[in-house]
Amino acid sequence: MRVALMIEGQEGVTWEQWCALADASEEHGVETLFRSDHYISMADEDANVAHDAWTTLAGLAARTTTLRLGTLVSPATFRLPGLLANAVATADHVSGGRIELGLGAGWMEREHRAFGFPFPETGVRVEMFAEQLEIVHRLWTEDRVDFRGRHYVLEDAPGLPQPVQQPHPPILVGGSGLRGTADPAARFADEYNSPFVSPGDFAAMRAKVVAACERIGRDPATMRFSTMCGCLIGATQADALERAQELYGRTTRDADFDTWLEGYSNRSFVGSVDEVAEQLGAYARAGCDRVMLQHLLHTDLEPVRLIGRELAPAVAGQHG
Repeated sequence: MRVALMIEGQEGVTWEQWCALADASEEHGVETLFRSDHYISMADEDANVAHDAWTTLAGLAARTTTLRLGTLVSPATFRLPGLLANAVATADHVSGGRIELGLGAGWMEREHRAFGFPFPETGVRVEMFAEQLEIVHRLWTEDRVDFRGRHYVLEDAPGLPQPVQQPHPPILVGGSGLRGTADPAARFADEYNSPFVSPGDFAAMRAKVVAACERIGRDPATMRFSTMCGCLIGATQADALERAQELYGRTTRDADFDTWLEGYSNRSFVGSVDEVAEQLGAYARAGCDRVMLQHLLHTDLEPVRLIGRELAPAVAGQHG
């Protein structure tokens, strides 16, 4: 099992803090740094800056040399597919071939209303996602693209810039295994990610995507499967619980700490390096190839060191 770092970029992560996170990730051997793609904070709209995802990643790509970078995930509602394909390919050139694209249908209505992004009903957003996924894949792999869908039309579009990575940067699809995302992923994606699920629910999601691959004659072994979960890790359990107290105190909550922690732990990892590694084992046995660890205390760089130096090596041999 592989481990990546996931940062909620809309929750007040400044450029200086992004640089510190990327530098620490590279220093301590974190393989991939993912960030969310949102334009408004879910915690505090007035206080928390939300820098653009792909502009941030391109800047970090120029700053780093080994760290892989990607979105988890970019909503199809934010960008036209031609723009997205070019932006990601450009970031791939800046990085020398270290970019990954996560793509989904979008869900946060508030940011769409705030900034004027279209937010049609769920079925339409899923259709937009499926068309975008195909268009981006084709622009990266074909010389010229003609496409006529319900939502997008391309006329003799040149497939430029071609990405550095061949045949293309890894494409990750976010979803819950339903056919609206599983079927397009089976055709065009390299990885399927289902966030905040139990090991049992992960296995069920994975089975649905495997079935989608089999329906089109794709070898399911060529699809990677991953999840994203919260993580409060420490050198000891006491260190992890201290971080939990800090996270708990960041906002007013209805529940007391113990009740909140119990709920948080249901879909997150809390504990020492050894304890988190043991919790990850259940996902590895369910067929999970990679986990993205959501690090909400983004100014605290010690967990980045623990994840890169200790946790990633400890779980590298785990598999289903």
